[in-house]
Amino acid sequence: MTIPIDALADLVRASRRAAILTGAGVSTDSGIPDFRSRNGIWREFDPTRFATRDGLFADPVGFYDFWRGQLGFLESATPNVSHEVIAKLERSGPAREVITQNIDGLHQRAGSRNVLEAHGTLRTVRCVECGVREPSKRAFAMRGRAPRCRVCEGLLRPDVVLFGEPLGGAYEDALEAVARSDLVLVLGSSLTVAPISELVPYALERTIPVAIVNRDPTHLDRDVSLALRAELAPTMRALATALSLR
Repeated sequence: MTIPIDALADLVRASRRAAILTGAGVSTDSGIPDFRSRNGIWREFDPTRFATRDGLFADPVGFYDFWRGQLGFLESATPNVSHEVIAKLERSGPAREVITQNIDGLHQRAGSRNVLEAHGTLRTVRCVECGVREPSKRAFAMRGRAPRCRVCEGLLRPDVVLFGEPLGGAYEDALEAVARSDLVLVLGSSLTVAPISELVPYALERTIPVAIVNRDPTHLDRDVSLALRAELAPTMRALATALSLR
């Protein structure tokens, strides 16, 4: 099937400062399952046990057993064509910020430099007492006991935004990135998770063009400049060809 890429390529060509917003659909092609779709992780596992502070403190060993499984996906995953094309868009100039809902670090591994991880990252853990951060490898390697801080012996937690927690400064940074942009390119996001989903209405209020590429429809498709319902990998590959990205 031919992908109608010309309109998307025209929007990117006209941009001098694009903000790219990425969701789970960018990483599923790397073998990382998403959390919220009809076949997502939270359909099988209870997020109140494995994605809240209460769940962490109630059963830290079980909490880490769950997240250790998710880290296994990350260790075997590599950036896919979508990550690579996004990095090329950053190097070639149009893309200035990558705002991601993903916690896998694959944008950085693909070469993107200005990445705002709105929901945090599984690459690090931090102490709930003193706030010291460290790479997550040691914490996730422990079995049968909760990982503790080397400095104060406080409980370590994954450096991600858990259910019920605010995004804090990350959301303000994302708003500023969108406000500075002349194009918002949404890739692989259903735009159902607040408050990041509000970035698109925020852009539209400021008459900033928005393009959405997603496999499934979103509730904002009719409001934006362009909405493509398409598989992301072939679409990004076609965009790279249309823009002669190297």
